[in-house]
Amino acid sequence: MSESKALLMLKLRQSGVYNPEILRSFETIDRSSFVSKSFLNRSLEDIPLPIECGQTISQPSLVAFMTQQLEIPYRSKVLEIGTGSGYQTAILSRLSSRVYSIERYKKLVDIAKLRLTNLNISNVIILLQDGFFGYSPQAPFDRIIFTAATKKISEVIFSHISENGIIVCPLIKNCLL
Repeated sequence: MSESKALLMLKLRQSGVYNPEILRSFETIDRSSFVSKSFLNRSLEDIPLPIECGQTISQPSLVAFMTQQLEIPYRSKVLEIGTGSGYQTAILSRLSSRVYSIERYKKLVDIAKLRLTNLNISNVIILLQDGFFGYSPQAPFDRIIFTAATKKISEVIFSHISENGIIVCPLIKNCLL
């Protein structure tokens, strides 16, 4: 493991990430596979970085924290709202049986699919659509995660979570549930 990778793993542990499966997924998924060439030298820093379509790839500690909050059980089905670069998707793929990820930008869908294929990740379905409406054909989900903050979670999303399921979503202040 490189010194940069070791420092990132130490940062994750210091930030409260203790789940060994999550830490292992961060060791095996290389964030540099999800950033543009111009940011390769910063890919192991714990900072958000710009990606296509004016979006960002979240900092690793935030990805790890949100993933840990999901408490993903073995053989679970996860819905991710906001594929982005595919980094969070790849992490989730190591922890669950199936990940359905929804993205509204076609360019991001195409790039994320290619990245995941190049990493031989095959338990992910990426869909081009508006995440506000969830994904009815595969509901209910054991876990649902939003990768970006929102002002409101639609009732449809709440109808897509299984009994005892968990939804993790960063909310904008003064949000509506």
